[in-house]
Amino acid sequence: MRIAIVNDVALEIEILRRSLNNYSGFEVAWLAHNGKEALEEFAKDKPDLILMNLSMPVMDGAAATKAIMEISPVAVLLVTSSVSINQAKVFEAMGYGALDVVRTPVLNSDGEIVGADELIKKINIFKKLINYHKTVSTETPNPHRSSKVKRTRIVAIGSSTGGPKALSVILSQIPRDTKAAFIVIQHVDSQFATGLAEWLRNYSNLPLHLAESGISPENGNVYIANTDDHLFLNSHEKFEYTAKPLDNHFRPSVDVFFKSLTDNWSYKDIAVLLTGMGYDGAKGLLELKKNGWYTIAQDEATSIVYGMPKVASEMGAALEILPIEKIAESIIKNLNKRN
Repeated sequence: MRIAIVNDVALEIEILRRSLNNYSGFEVAWLAHNGKEALEEFAKDKPDLILMNLSMPVMDGAAATKAIMEISPVAVLLVTSSVSINQAKVFEAMGYGALDVVRTPVLNSDGEIVGADELIKKINIFKKLINYHKTVSTETPNPHRSSKVKRTRIVAIGSSTGGPKALSVILSQIPRDTKAAFIVIQHVDSQFATGLAEWLRNYSNLPLHLAESGISPENGNVYIANTDDHLFLNSHEKFEYTAKPLDNHFRPSVDVFFKSLTDNWSYKDIAVLLTGMGYDGAKGLLELKKNGWYTIAQDEATSIVYGMPKVASEMGAALEILPIEKIAESIIKNLNKRN
């Protein structure tokens, strides 16, 4: 796997280089000391993955991610020594297509590298996704309970690469008086889930919360999965988290949550699958469609990475395939139409 390093700090470059060299199968493709240099190198040599610092002179990591993705989509992992200071930049860069973020490994007093394991774990996950994209090919309703006068309506949304920006577009177009619970499964490390929620509150017209165990979704609210475990809706219609399946490297998994709706939610509501690398959510979206849900996938033109919605489209899982700016309109229209 060929990996580029974009960082203006010599010590951090050396730590990243040593971290990669300690594991077989990784090769440093090239180095750049700011976003502008990265663009120049990228034009000559596209790597499999870019380790992108955020705070750099000339052109920072968020701007560089945006510019690179406009040239040709590539896997970008943000690597930063200060997550709290750079939180706004993290979600800006993720909106442009960065896959995830990890803390920069450091040297301890004995000269040993600390934090490399988490970095390598993330890289190996992306390696599986990249390999998947190189080889990918296409691949009875629950009984209703007695009706309620004002039942909770669910709009379930799964997203990954480019998801924060796509979510901001949808949530900004949902009216304040919408009678539905929006539940978001975004692939993001748990340490950044709170920051994502805070960032999305700037765009959402509805109150936005972290999805806490034991809470039932209520109309007029947005809930975001917020741990590295998988969110699901249990048989009592309350949020719960589970570590299983352990081998599912999409965390939290869209498929796990969609399946819980098929199993435990008696009504037929709305599910949406947005931009993202990989295939998570496609199978779950298909099962929801078969069970009477209205299903929507983002189109290729507006997806930062046309992976998850592409697989859903190829499987016939989406009743509608729409540009991001049209999805909220379809959600509202179908909330009004469906019982």
